[in-house]
Amino acid sequence: MPTPVPRLVLGIGNLLLGDEGVGVRIIEAIRERAMPEDVEAADGGTGGADLVDLMAGRRKVIIVDAAEFDGRPGDILRFTAADLGRRESIGLSLHDLGLAEALTMMRRLGCEPEEVVIFGVKPKDMSPGLDLTAEVAAAVPKVVELVLAELSS
Repeated sequence: MPTPVPRLVLGIGNLLLGDEGVGVRIIEAIRERAMPEDVEAADGGTGGADLVDLMAGRRKVIIVDAAEFDGRPGDILRFTAADLGRRESIGLSLHDLGLAEALTMMRRLGCEPEEVVIFGVKPKDMSPGLDLTAEVAAAVPKVVELVLAELSS
């Protein structure tokens, strides 16, 4: 098995549910940019415990996803894996439980990433459909820039 590159940018989302697909759309936009050799950009689909293999042992993992928090559609929130325990203030759309479980499993196995940063975008509409709302689509390039800045810090 090849050794994974040290850093991962992971988009989580369901492209069939409107703004729920923002994480995957961000990964598509990131893949159009020149990335350092030690960074992998991956589409994590709808997340869950199957992400353990993808994230295990990484130096840094940056996750992008739709997130429920106080704010307006298209707002962006940066938080960490530790913040997932405060479920009353942040919810990662449908993936919150699976992501938290994956991180817990990696911690127990001793292979958790050294650092996990999450950029959540407040969705407006997660009903069936392939398009992002205008507010959420406008956030995509902003999140791409935030991810690139995070990678360079």
